[in-house]
Amino acid sequence: MAGRVHPRQLALALPHVESLARDNFLEGPANAAGIALIDAWPEWPSRTMLVVGPEGSGKSHLAAIWAEQAGARSTAAHLLTTTNVPGALATGALVVEDLRARQFDEPALFHLLNLAREEAAHVLITARTPPAAFDIELRDLRSRLRALPMATLGEPDDELFRALIIKYCSDRQMAVDEAVVSYLCSRIERSYAAARRAVASLDAEALRQGRPVTRALAAELLRQG
Repeated sequence: MAGRVHPRQLALALPHVESLARDNFLEGPANAAGIALIDAWPEWPSRTMLVVGPEGSGKSHLAAIWAEQAGARSTAAHLLTTTNVPGALATGALVVEDLRARQFDEPALFHLLNLAREEAAHVLITARTPPAAFDIELRDLRSRLRALPMATLGEPDDELFRALIIKYCSDRQMAVDEAVVSYLCSRIERSYAAARRAVASLDAEALRQGRPVTRALAAELLRQG
């Protein structure tokens, strides 16, 4: 009699909750400027400020902390229009997330900056690269963005990188030991994005195979990648 065939377990893309509270923000030299900016509010050097850093560096987390303090609304940069700017500034504080070159309405952003100045509102803009490097057609907008004070977030140092991997595992309720953390730290690119991707892939593969998260599984996964 033939043996019973056991189907492979499917990895389900279940949502996981990532806290954006201040207590859950991992601090280090790489993001010290961002934390200092949030803590300095409302005594900012300018009512509109920039937070610039690579993918996954904590820009949205910092923006969420500030939004809680300032009672700010939040909008994606590409959703700004000249029509919705007044409503976006209704509380006197606004987060503009993920400003990218050629992916926003220049007149709308210029209108926002002008209205914020007129109404003495505060605006926090996040971006992966400095807007000064953007190819902007509106000369006045280009000048205004280049003049904005900026807090820059860098890639994580060794200590922060290790802490990030542990945090990402915790966010997904993954039980990992020191061997797994050390292996990932020594084998993957030291960046926020790489740490997040590695943990997500490891979680999905462990679920698919129905195996615990071990160093051996991590090694198999990285060999495949």
